[in-house]
Amino acid sequence: MVEELVAAGVTLASAGAVYAMAAARVVKQYERGVVFRLGKLRPEVRGPGFTMIVPGIDKLRKVNMQIVTMPVPAQEGITRDNVTVRVDAVVYFKVTAPAEAVVRVEDYRFAVSQMAQTSLRSIIGKSELDDLLADREKLNQGLELMIDSPAVEWGVTIDRVEIKDVSLPETMKRSMARQAEADRERRARVINADAELQASKKLAEAAKEMSEQPAALQLRLLQTVVAVAAEKNSTLVLPFPVELLRFLEKAQQGHAVAPQSVQEQRPSPTPRLESGHEGSNSGQD
Repeated sequence: MVEELVAAGVTLASAGAVYAMAAARVVKQYERGVVFRLGKLRPEVRGPGFTMIVPGIDKLRKVNMQIVTMPVPAQEGITRDNVTVRVDAVVYFKVTAPAEAVVRVEDYRFAVSQMAQTSLRSIIGKSELDDLLADREKLNQGLELMIDSPAVEWGVTIDRVEIKDVSLPETMKRSMARQAEADRERRARVINADAELQASKKLAEAAKEMSEQPAALQLRLLQTVVAVAAEKNSTLVLPFPVELLRFLEKAQQGHAVAPQSVQEQRPSPTPRLESGHEGSNSGQD
């Protein structure tokens, strides 16, 4: 009798252990458990920790609540300005409603991936090439809204969307390089012309100041000679000052005018001779 009781107790303990092992579940901190009882969704969502289900009747499905990083395969399309580009992106999303993510969509990861690819192709067709290259923040926001609108019904929230790379054809790259080079050359010419204008104004001011003080021009000439001699050249170029040439020219003109004035001031001896001849003639008469 005692042996039968012991055997029955061992059997019950073994069955209880097997039942407990079959019913015990552990949900991790970043997971939530959705329970189906006889195929029907239970309203409560199991939180992290130890939980029990009815073996053979309940089925526990765990849903990851972490942010998922999903790369979007590169999509090729034609922009609004008829340029063929190849764009890839990355989507960050997370599950906010585990029950809806399990019930409303068969595979929410695949659904988000397909929606991201479709939205990316749509963004490429609505945008211009300059927007894809320079205004990516605005395109990221538009792409996020396009993916998030249907994903909300699936219990999924899009955290952010980023366009990673925009691949251009080689011909377009060369055209853009030529355009950038021409633009840089144009800016360089404008800057050079502006510098020449400012330099000419400063030179005009300097010439005006030097014209008031002729000695300043000679000092500037000597400074230039010193600067040239400092280069340790075997040949020294000594410019001849223009002011000295003007001085010599004025001096030469002064010497040429002086003899003419002296000749004009001398009296003519001819009248005296004529008066003598007239006296002799009157004597004879």
